[in-house]
Amino acid sequence: MNSIIHPIKIFAGTKSHYMGEAICKCLGVELGKMNIQHFADGEFEVSFEEPIRGCEVYLVQSTFPNSDNLMELLLMIDAAKRASAHSIIAVIPYFGWARQDRKDKPRVSIAAKLVADLLMAAGVNRVITMDLHADQIQGFFNVPVDHLYASSVFIPYIESLKLEDMVIATPDVGGAKRANSYAKYLDVPLVLCHKQRAKANVVASMTVIGDVKDKNVILIDDMVDTAGTITKAADLLMEKGAKSVRALASHAIMSDPASKRVDECGMTEMIFTDSIPFSKDCKKATIISVAQLIADTINRVHNNQSISCQYLFK
Repeated sequence: MNSIIHPIKIFAGTKSHYMGEAICKCLGVELGKMNIQHFADGEFEVSFEEPIRGCEVYLVQSTFPNSDNLMELLLMIDAAKRASAHSIIAVIPYFGWARQDRKDKPRVSIAAKLVADLLMAAGVNRVITMDLHADQIQGFFNVPVDHLYASSVFIPYIESLKLEDMVIATPDVGGAKRANSYAKYLDVPLVLCHKQRAKANVVASMTVIGDVKDKNVILIDDMVDTAGTITKAADLLMEKGAKSVRALASHAIMSDPASKRVDECGMTEMIFTDSIPFSKDCKKATIISVAQLIADTINRVHNNQSISCQYLFK
């Protein structure tokens, strides 16, 4: 029996259109035509403007605030299912609500699990995402999840800086595993910053565990929201004698006043991926594209090839 090749079609949501175009450019294909009609009361309707029956459909949309982006993705999945797509793969560079992955106090929701349930109920067959806030979120899905790592693009950038006396640091103990992976790969020391929060997005105090005197420090985090933690860590590391401090974060949420905090703190550079569209006025920000990484993953998924060779480390 001859195997059936299902053609690839790639579509992108409103706020991730830039990413869809970049991925398609890497793959040498055209971005699919889709229409999103908005109504006066705030509702919207998704429709594909070309046939997708029997196709392998990739829907590119990060689910960052506001929640219209998630709703738009759910409608895209539902429309593709009803249009008889062979398979529906959600490409979610930034998976929102991932910080709510457990009950850390009584009577709270586990939003990351709810979002996973919504995506599966809509009809998704596979998910491609990057640098989840917590790895265990993959287990919230009953469909395959390809979890990519921004280290694939960050490591070459770090190596291009040719920094001497480099140290990897984490702005909080929760990110120690991620930072340790960078430190082991680069064969440099690891330093921990321990923080205590007064409340969400507010850091009460912070201490440094390790020596950073006369060192070039690279802070590693998965996302930056208000930038309170990472800028406080950068200033503290400089006070402890660091020669320079740079920060890497996969997802640039950058809620106000994050840009002002980054520009006014002691760090030299703040490096993000383009998983979220970055439009803030931040002089210290550097954006690195992950379009090629995602395009390579799509190509490997389509051809039933392993994606683990893309990982420098996990």
